[in-house]
Amino acid sequence: MEIFELSRFGGTMLGINDPWILGVYLLSVLSALLCVGYGLVNWNRGGEKEPEEIRDEVSWEKGETSMEEKELGL
Repeated sequence: MEIFELSRFGGTMLGINDPWILGVYLLSVLSALLCVGYGLVNWNRGGEKEPEEIRDEVSWEKGETSMEEKELGL
């Protein structure tokens, strides 16, 4: 006797004979739904630090430009 005997329920479920395969399909759909939910919850997070990161990037570029000018003698 199998652990998951589907034949007593009238054959296969959705045309899938193996319950492990059915479990894999269900888990993949559930994980996709979880990813969508996570994306919706965290949609606009992290944008608060963007102006600070832009200022840091600008100062980095200025410093890099001045270092290149010193090295090349421009």
